Amino acid sequence: MTFPSHIRGGLTRRRFVTGTGAGGLLAALPHTSHAFPSRPSSGASSGASSGIIPSHPSDRWDLKVGHTRISLDGKTMHAPTVGGTVPGPILRFRQGDTVNINVTNTLDEPTSIHWHGIRTPANMDGVPGLSFGGIAPGETFTYRFRLHQSGTYWYHSHSGMQEAMGLYGALVIDPSRPDPNACDRDYVIFLSEWTDVMPDDIVSNLKMQDDYYVFRQRTAASFPKEAREAGSAGAALANRLTWSRMRMAATDIADVSGAIYTYTLNGHAPDMNWSGLFRPGERVRLRFINGSSMTFFDVRIPGLEMLVVQADGNDIEPVPIDEFRIGVAETYDVIVQPKDERAYAIFAQSEDRTGYARGTLAPREGMIAPLPPMDPRPVRTMVDMGMGNMKPGKSMKGTKMNGDMAGMDMHGMDMSHMAMPRMEVDDPGPPPLNVENQMRAMMPIDRTGSPGDGLENNGRRVLNYKQLRATRPGADPRPPTREIILHLTGNMERYIWGMNGRKFSESGPIRLKLGERVRITLINDTMMEHPIHLHGLWSELENGQGDYRPYKHTVISQPGSKLSYLVTADTPGMWAYHCHLLYHMHLGMFRTVIVA
Repeated sequence: MTFPSHIRGGLTRRRFVTGTGAGGLLAALPHTSHAFPSRPSSGASSGASSGIIPSHPSDRWDLKVGHTRISLDGKTMHAPTVGGTVPGPILRFRQGDTVNINVTNTLDEPTSIHWHGIRTPANMDGVPGLSFGGIAPGETFTYRFRLHQSGTYWYHSHSGMQEAMGLYGALVIDPSRPDPNACDRDYVIFLSEWTDVMPDDIVSNLKMQDDYYVFRQRTAASFPKEAREAGSAGAALANRLTWSRMRMAATDIADVSGAIYTYTLNGHAPDMNWSGLFRPGERVRLRFINGSSMTFFDVRIPGLEMLVVQADGNDIEPVPIDEFRIGVAETYDVIVQPKDERAYAIFAQSEDRTGYARGTLAPREGMIAPLPPMDPRPVRTMVDMGMGNMKPGKSMKGTKMNGDMAGMDMHGMDMSHMAMPRMEVDDPGPPPLNVENQMRAMMPIDRTGSPGDGLENNGRRVLNYKQLRATRPGADPRPPTREIILHLTGNMERYIWGMNGRKFSESGPIRLKLGERVRITLINDTMMEHPIHLHGLWSELENGQGDYRPYKHTVISQPGSKLSYLVTADTPGMWAYHCHLLYHMHLGMFRTVIVA
């Protein structure tokens, strides 16, 4: 089931960014003070809806944050924007430069810009209340920092719910050395959602009824198919009874769905058909950014192999794939090489299969590529409940197995290579089952080799975390001296989220000593994916690649899973640490990390 687009009030979707009165008209037109480098550069363009990166990098930008009346897919909002567009302008920088970004706030409320994934001093990170005081109405704040990295990143507000309403955009940093993956063409592909329902109303509805936006429950009509897949009607019934006893729904994939969301690609609704051009034989780089509030996307380009060359802005050994899942706040750079003179669809379906974003790669303007059918809706399993690979109804009595060892044949295994230095472990133990913690993963397992629910064994080559291998060893070869264990917890019925059974307002900070090396282990006690983002520091994912661990700024914790990553506390300050599902963050899945 998909939710079709509508045209209301005589608006055409190709004029989805419109202003009211002279001020709105000016916001929609290119101005140096809104969208361009403050020092002119030849051929510069905001590229917000075109996906085209400005032709030259600049170390100085002037950005204006203000309200703009935005209409998209018949849904209108007086949205906070950068430069009057959603997404905001694409910013292009050069590695090694010290950049100055002047942000002027013309809203009637405070605002901020967080540079997602960019290593900055703490006072330039852009989180009000932690790293600075915010930007008051009528004021200009200058962000100034040196760029030590290159790659694809993005920016967004960290004030209230402004990010959910459109205050975000892409940024690209050119490497200081020749790019080993240089291409003939280069596009940003910014995925997001659009709705005219105010964020506070969404939260209120979810508090009232956790499945308020979920209309695709299991029914009597779907039971025969479940019985065939389970092997018998008895097994299917046992599965349903297990979910019923837990008062949970196996079809609860996303909190907010296509019931109210229009899924967008570079600010285009699906029927607007964003297009990027190519000549047959050219190498085309597509910089995918998931700038949505609540949606995971599964991306493929039927007929084209994708070569993944970067994850979260960092080079990896190229991985040829047909499809990948991109969690909220992640970025992936892929290279494609269309050889035929025909159109190809960029198809990004939401994980819950209630809609999709789409675009087209084509040799000529106006060409449209056919879309593939939507995949079947995923259904949660015992694995997602933290029961390992147990069958429904199987007793846990007498089970001693640790989640790390679930499913492993230990007979004759040489364990000597697994010896670790003695570490201090900061483990509060399993959080209690209470009003803020609905369930506990009894047998969490390593799911870094899984592409995610709904993508297993679909006949396509789908990216998973174990395939991410850095192109060079990490900068810090030291082993960790301390492990911090965090349970990701929540209560869907009350729509409360937290870590270790407590929401942010009830928790103290996580303290790291400047220069220390720690391991953070996440145990997901919930049945949802959580994109966990640590500001200010790199997260080196432990995925079996040894010293070639991939560096990430956002790590996806799958339901019922256990994963770990290494962190070097090399930058002092107060840093935000949170789930990047916006409503989970605002309702408690947030911590402060203090490095001192």
